[in-house]
Amino acid sequence: MSSYQLALQQLCDSTLPTGAFAHSLGFETYIERGVVADEGSFGVWLSAFISQQLTYSDGLAIRFLYEGVGLGELDAHLSAQLLPRQLREASTKMGGRLIEIGTEVFPSAELEAYRARVTTGEAAGHQPLAFAVVARSLGVPFEEALAAYLFAAVTSLTQNAVRAIPLGQNSGQRLLRKAHDDVAAAVEHVRHLSWDDFGAVSPGLEISQMRHEWQRARMFMS
Repeated sequence: MSSYQLALQQLCDSTLPTGAFAHSLGFETYIERGVVADEGSFGVWLSAFISQQLTYSDGLAIRFLYEGVGLGELDAHLSAQLLPRQLREASTKMGGRLIEIGTEVFPSAELEAYRARVTTGEAAGHQPLAFAVVARSLGVPFEEALAAYLFAAVTSLTQNAVRAIPLGQNSGQRLLRKAHDDVAAAVEHVRHLSWDDFGAVSPGLEISQMRHEWQRARMFMS
């Protein structure tokens, strides 16, 4: 077993208290509109979310950090490109918790420096960057770290959909199994993208995330 395997499983466990259970990242808007209403329609949304938001935003941020792009520069670009306020706040709330947990459980000089910048307001503290800093410090190879991050995000969203739509537990497991191919495709796609692709997310997805803030009734924070 690689030295980082158990640490990576802990880092990606759905019980890690980052607050992911409180965020739909936009799919609750589709539920309210009746577009997402069952296993099939949520599967379509999830596939689109993986190939868009998780690929061009989170996934590229992780790759660029592994390639040596400055943490401050990436943090600023994520803050600028995450246009929906709720999504930006979700990223920094979950990122802040991950930084807090990481500095206690998986400490490293780079993570401590990131935490200091967040504390002083020099950085926002985004979730994918916090994850990448911890994963890289543990010696996790890039593609393995990216796949683990993407699938952890997919797992959290699926668990939230099981509660919100609602779906059965077996339905959730079927969705996760179907997402394997989407995650693998996203990892491969991220490898071939450029800096100009960073943040190129579907406007329809961003609009749904913006609309969520004004919904009359909400289960999730985003």
